[in-house]
Amino acid sequence: MNVTIYDVAREANVSMATVSRVVNGNPNVKPVTRKKVLEVIERLGYRPNAVARGLASKKTTTVGVIIPDISSTFFAELARGIEDIATMYKYNIILSNSDQNKEKELHLLNTMLGKQVDGIVFMGGNITADHVEEFEKSPAPIVLAGSIEESGKMPSVNIDYEQAVFDSVTEFIEKEHKNIAFVIGPLHEPKNSEKKLQGYKRALQEAGIEYRDELVVEGDYTYDSGLEAIERLIEVANKPTAILVGSDEMALGVVHGAQDKGYKIPDDFEVITSDNSRLSLMVRPQLTTIVQPLYDIGAVAMRLLTKYMNKEKVEEHTVILPHRIEYRKSTK
Repeated sequence: MNVTIYDVAREANVSMATVSRVVNGNPNVKPVTRKKVLEVIERLGYRPNAVARGLASKKTTTVGVIIPDISSTFFAELARGIEDIATMYKYNIILSNSDQNKEKELHLLNTMLGKQVDGIVFMGGNITADHVEEFEKSPAPIVLAGSIEESGKMPSVNIDYEQAVFDSVTEFIEKEHKNIAFVIGPLHEPKNSEKKLQGYKRALQEAGIEYRDELVVEGDYTYDSGLEAIERLIEVANKPTAILVGSDEMALGVVHGAQDKGYKIPDDFEVITSDNSRLSLMVRPQLTTIVQPLYDIGAVAMRLLTKYMNKEKVEEHTVILPHRIEYRKSTK
């Protein structure tokens, strides 16, 4: 049978209110009484009922995290940052995979709220008006991590994706590359169509280089889509000499696909990738990359959520973290 707070109170010869104060760290308990109650808790193996405590306090100390794919190195690093800060602030995590499916995302959101979570960290590629409508109806605060919501209504943590792409393409241009390809993620995602692609176009325009549709290849973040992208690019007239890739998995596909065809990196194609996940170090040559502080994006998003959950003052509703380029062997 489960040991209850009543059993502890009876054994310690104190009231249930006193046991509750000891369990919750209330200082208004005499040291002698606290010691006696803690000894009984240890002896009986009492574990406070989190559900009952949540009903009493209207808090469950639980946070929902909705993530597109936990097997992705990109999202796994974000999730690690979220989890570490959650643990620091004594919150438990409920983690769910959404598979980048809108209906599943909305279903998971309502499932989380049904479990009385105190807040939600949401990661998704395409935040629609339907998402925002559900977010605004939520009784619990929601923070977006590594996700763009165009209206700016929702608290979020990101980098400046347009500037990061602009900086990378400018790096190629300064090395006198004229034919610069961009293997980009799904264009239905605003982060790609409204931010990254615009950064690519702006860099070309400022350098007086003509934009060419055939040098922009849409992928789906996977290794296989990187293989398919390089197959297309090597068939282009005036094929590229430099390639920016929108995810590390796609970049590995690009590099391996090029090498399978007898091309050398960086002699034939210089390559810059976008995530700086562990994958960028596991390929030869190691990949020059945009450094997104993935762990920090998750950690800052979770800390921002704790502020909303605890009614703390929030200075920045939309947080933009710094990025940089890490130079390795896939560029000269």
